[in-house]
Amino acid sequence: MSNSIINETRQYLTFKLNDEVFGVDVAQVREILDYVKITKVPQTPDFMCGVINLRGSVVPVVDMNIKFGMPKTEKTVNTCIVVVEIELEGDTTILGALVDSVQEVFEIEPQNIEPAPKIGTKLKTEFIKGMGKRDDNFIIILDTDKIFSSDELELVKSANNEKTAELVLNK
Repeated sequence: MSNSIINETRQYLTFKLNDEVFGVDVAQVREILDYVKITKVPQTPDFMCGVINLRGSVVPVVDMNIKFGMPKTEKTVNTCIVVVEIELEGDTTILGALVDSVQEVFEIEPQNIEPAPKIGTKLKTEFIKGMGKRDDNFIIILDTDKIFSSDELELVKSANNEKTAELVLNK
């Protein structure tokens, strides 16, 4: 399990990637958007779709399927962008997470959360806070602050800054 132990009841926003259900702490979610046009940014990692204009702010968007090694997100009527706040080294970054569909918000009691599975030393699971149990199903609870490395976030931020400069210069 990650360094943070879940010892209180929390609300989680659940979403689907392929057929798996993931959850993030609702406190880190800013908003949920229907799919909007994403502007591509050259020379960014495969998982970065591009940027969107969110009420005048440039927000980078990441395809969570690609980030987790799954096939690219297919755009459907259910495809959404979950706007989250990510904290890394004391710095807050706003990021859009492209997901197949948003499910619901609900509470999970700490006793219904198992530690993240240990899958050897080569597979990284530090971004998984735990495995929430609901009925007979598991929900992979993500630690959004640990999904991206500082290098990856720096790439996202620099792409964001370049696109911001381009948008300002073209006005």
